[in-house]
Amino acid sequence: MSVRSVLKYARISSQKARQVTRAITGMPVSQALSILDFTPKKAAFLIGKTLRSAIANAENNHELDASEFIIESAIATPGPVLSRIMPRARGSAAPIKKRMTHITIIIGAPKVEEPKAEGEKKAPKSARRDAPAKKKAAKAAKAKVSE
Repeated sequence: MSVRSVLKYARISSQKARQVTRAITGMPVSQALSILDFTPKKAAFLIGKTLRSAIANAENNHELDASEFIIESAIATPGPVLSRIMPRARGSAAPIKKRMTHITIIIGAPKVEEPKAEGEKKAPKSARRDAPAKKKAAKAAKAKVSE
């Protein structure tokens, strides 16, 4: 089961927040929290806050133990932009964009791969890869027959 937490309208650009979200995606929750605590960025504080909220959601709302969870995805999407004006020389003005972002974190249990039995076959190869091998096998069979 996966649990998610969203922080909306965070006053940071999504580009800056994505630098931190890329670093923690796929990590165990405990390791990600320790990395976020020692990352000297504003985005790390905001993402850590959202991650702690996701952990609390898992424990309180869904009665799960979040200690062995991993971060399935951490996404920073752009939110609305506040347009402001900065006065410039000769009565002109320059635009200033104050960007916001929505931070979404989804945590879940790690996926366990089941070991295959010895008798099971491997997954079939794609048709493109199989075609040259079949042609070579057919030529070898024709060569044996003609000998």
